[in-house]
Amino acid sequence: MVSTTPQTTTPVPSAIPQPMGERRVVFYNLSWQAYQQISKALGEGRSARLTFDRGTLEITMPLEDHETALRLIERFIYILLEELNIDVKTMGSTTLDYPNLNQGAEPDNAYYIQNQPKVTGKKVDLTQDPAPDLVVEVDITHTDINKPQLYAAMGVPEFWRYNGRELRIYQLQSQHYVEVESSPTFPNVPKSRLYQFLEDCRQSELQASKRLRAWIQQTF
Repeated sequence: MVSTTPQTTTPVPSAIPQPMGERRVVFYNLSWQAYQQISKALGEGRSARLTFDRGTLEITMPLEDHETALRLIERFIYILLEELNIDVKTMGSTTLDYPNLNQGAEPDNAYYIQNQPKVTGKKVDLTQDPAPDLVVEVDITHTDINKPQLYAAMGVPEFWRYNGRELRIYQLQSQHYVEVESSPTFPNVPKSRLYQFLEDCRQSELQASKRLRAWIQQTF
């Protein structure tokens, strides 16, 4: 006798979609002159950002997850600077071109903090002035550019990299980056405060900012 009991199958769990933070287009084996021509052709005022590393050009188009994380990290940094009474010169995504290194970048955000007195009130000249003290990049999707190697070569003292889940902080030591647990600029501010701030912002950015300011005022 053949059983007519229906067979059951174990459901296959659906894959958890990964956040899409950026779209990227990559070109290889380009000269410095070609990179400069593409940059000039694209012009200013665009949302796409260019990174050039010894022949590899990556054009990044930020999407919502990228921009949200970036703006909130930017706000986090500014609240710290304001509450700790630290002055700053903001560079944003200003192009950092180093033809002698065959490297150039338009970082998500760059800041002069320790070296702010050297560049305040003037247009930065990278042939004479130091690199920004702090560079922040949000890289949620894969990038072909080795960002820590890139910014270490440029002499950026501190580099923050956020992948949508985790913040990694790098400090320049002997021309190479060493990953550290806390920011040299904000040594007494644990990364957990940024994570809490980002989580609080999911409910209310206004209240998250107020809570962060209150924490700083109570702690320092």
